[in-house]
Amino acid sequence: MSEKFQVVVIGGGPGGYVCAIRLAQLGFKTACIESRGSLGGTCLNVGCIPSKSLLNLSEEFHKVKSLSQKGIEIGDIKLNLEKMMENKDKAVSILTKGVEFLLKKNKVSYFKGVGSFKSKNEILILDNENKEIKIKTEKTVIATGSVPLFLPGVEIDEKIIVSSTGALKLEKVPNKMIVIGGGYIGLEMGSVWSRLGTKVEVIEFLDHITPGMDKEISSEFMKILKKQGIKFNMQNKVESIKKDKSGATVSTVDKDGNRNNFECDVVLVSVGRKPNTGGLNLESLGVNLDEKKRIKTDKNFKTNIEDIFAIGDVIEGPMLAHKAEDEGIAVAEIISGQSGHVNYDTIPGVIYTAPEVASIGKTEEQLKELNRKYKVGKFSFMANSRAKAIDDTEGFVKILADEKTDKVLGAHIIGPHAGELIAEIGVAMEFGASAEDIARTCHAHPTFSEAVKEAALSVDKRAIHS
Repeated sequence: MSEKFQVVVIGGGPGGYVCAIRLAQLGFKTACIESRGSLGGTCLNVGCIPSKSLLNLSEEFHKVKSLSQKGIEIGDIKLNLEKMMENKDKAVSILTKGVEFLLKKNKVSYFKGVGSFKSKNEILILDNENKEIKIKTEKTVIATGSVPLFLPGVEIDEKIIVSSTGALKLEKVPNKMIVIGGGYIGLEMGSVWSRLGTKVEVIEFLDHITPGMDKEISSEFMKILKKQGIKFNMQNKVESIKKDKSGATVSTVDKDGNRNNFECDVVLVSVGRKPNTGGLNLESLGVNLDEKKRIKTDKNFKTNIEDIFAIGDVIEGPMLAHKAEDEGIAVAEIISGQSGHVNYDTIPGVIYTAPEVASIGKTEEQLKELNRKYKVGKFSFMANSRAKAIDDTEGFVKILADEKTDKVLGAHIIGPHAGELIAEIGVAMEFGASAEDIARTCHAHPTFSEAVKEAALSVDKRAIHS
């Protein structure tokens, strides 16, 4: 007899495991299926967590090398890449086991294997030993995440031509790395290897990096990365990548039709991600997909097939772990008859380089497109006491508010701890706050958060320290 569940979640990433836990909290007999062999999805295993570990460690290495300029004399600094990678792997292992413990604690049945639909109410699981398990379900949530996009005709070997997964486990520091794509992932991984001694060049098809980001922030970000030694080749289309004995050659055509060849030891292909919907047998059920192969859902995450829901990277919206988590909780509450909800206007995005870059809400470009009249308030970290005291003054805070109502419409930060600072603005926006509300809130001195307060004051042209 097949075991019966009230809800089965296919996918154990940030959206899937959070959804499964919330369902169990709400009293549902729940199962979670994960094909990777460890929970946490791309984010925990080969994405957010290991990359943040390497970003932090590489930044520490870089800082230590410059300590003598600040009066701290130290001896020769050596990089032990093997130990650094062990530290990263340890963090991943602890966290994946922690998620497994949380499922057990909440009495969620965990199946290791590849899940697919045998029928609307029957799920087939092919485990790691190629054994088939069948389980029955009343409702199913698809949370299978996304996989990297690759360039046509380019074979990823994860040694010389790598995806972000391979870039997280290189066995030695390359002399030169070409990063194809100027988005979040490529710039984070490029920053890691640049700080560890690699000469990094970015090839980008557009005329700017970080598509979709506020252009003023994007421009400042590129200036700072250039100062750090990363070279940019903009408006270049990759024609081919060919491996040779010493590494690889990337051939491009630029906007003027000139052909360029870039030789390197390692090529990181980071041109985006696509929904991971293959192998689920969705066609046999007739689940509707859009032109990007994302699963179509309504505002309650329902597909066109009754009792089948979808969340996270497989549906429309930013491919972010925290977006998937919020959707996981929302769909669980909707299934239980509550009114789960996700506010897509207040989902922050963060790039964990040094300095960090964070944004929430609308960009200036979007507001112009919407013909929305707005005010801008900006404050530089150069004038922030805490930033000045620790010599970390690059960047600024930018707040956009409605011209008439003063309601905060968006905020964009490049600078120290931007990923933490953006949370204050997220809470403010969630409660419909005005720039004046932030400006009137007392902020501790000296803190980086004072830059947020000053930017809010600047919306009304009354910043004190600039």
